[in-house]
Amino acid sequence: MNAIIKAASINDPIERGIAAHLDEIIALRHDLHQYPELAFQEHRTAKKVASLLADWGYEVVTGIAGTGVVATLKRGDGQRSLGIRADMDALPIEEATGLDYASSNPGVMHACGHDGHTSILLAAARYLAENGNFSGTLRLIFQPAEEIGAGARKMLSEGLFDRFPVDAVFGLHNWPGVPTGQFGFVAGPAMASVDQAVIKIVGKGGHGAEPHRAVDPVLASASFITALQSVVSRNIDPQDMAVATVGSIHAGSASNVIPESVELKLTMRAFSEQVRTKLQERIPALARAQAESFGAVADVNYRLGFPALVNHADETDFARSVALQALGPAAVVADFRPRTASEDFAFMLEAKPGSYLFVGNGDSAPLHSAQYNFNDAIIAPAARYWVRLAETFLADDNR
Repeated sequence: MNAIIKAASINDPIERGIAAHLDEIIALRHDLHQYPELAFQEHRTAKKVASLLADWGYEVVTGIAGTGVVATLKRGDGQRSLGIRADMDALPIEEATGLDYASSNPGVMHACGHDGHTSILLAAARYLAENGNFSGTLRLIFQPAEEIGAGARKMLSEGLFDRFPVDAVFGLHNWPGVPTGQFGFVAGPAMASVDQAVIKIVGKGGHGAEPHRAVDPVLASASFITALQSVVSRNIDPQDMAVATVGSIHAGSASNVIPESVELKLTMRAFSEQVRTKLQERIPALARAQAESFGAVADVNYRLGFPALVNHADETDFARSVALQALGPAAVVADFRPRTASEDFAFMLEAKPGSYLFVGNGDSAPLHSAQYNFNDAIIAPAARYWVRLAETFLADDNR
């Protein structure tokens, strides 16, 4: 058993309350893992989540953004309201873990731990319903379609915070490579923006033995790919972060044929809107200039995804203080750094104050790997953390 988990006092009623139902929650997590569902298809998951919450006494609303669930629990006469969000969707990945409870849906897998995030929040939800010591309104948000960056935006467009007002909203993500059950907090930019581009460089096809009669789009593409990193190294302030990655190249089918065109797919990431805008300006310009220098033409489809996730300073300080008080200094990573992955919780933080935190998954396979598995050992400390955060935020003296 992890030291962070053992450190919890057996005299802590929250620890005892969560432990009393932990086997059921772990079984639920394995069930969710075995039956993963892609974005906006989380019908089974949402039905199970809604049913449990209703059984525990929450006022449950379903169908938000198709498969989203919001559960409300009011207690006392406190005027504050708190939102806690978990994501529910899986990824289009063929699982290769060999687990007894591995995915039974071919080509679909919980490779990012959303089954665990949902289970953590449900464990906290049960305790708060049965024993929660708070005064105010608790909103639990179970979001679809995080993996495609559409669920949070759709819930907001359907009036999430108009229908279910909150003073602040919080979420978490497990993170492989961080010690099991340790928490990381970042004030300000914590995760990167994500944008995509599809660039088609069109030349003139021909015989590979007569390149002088063709306009080679492969050569133009190679020059563009090499020059691409000059955007990061020469157009972006060295103290800022930017990523420009070509993840896909498709051209031709024969070794002796110069193809008519090449298609490249890129991802771009940044922590600031200024850098994001600079990438949006320079990359299409560079693609067109490089293509033109070879006599080719570049067609650029640059698609904005979602912004950097920026944590609010006061709410992040509050979230960190809850972890220090609830779990002790050993459970908090002192120098946790921002991550260059992306998260559509960014939209919720644009709408409301809040913070997105991280909990260590231990020495596991990386996120989005076919070998990844969520670490059940972090359910108890993370659920305990949500309980403490809710009870502290909605304490009687905060009315």
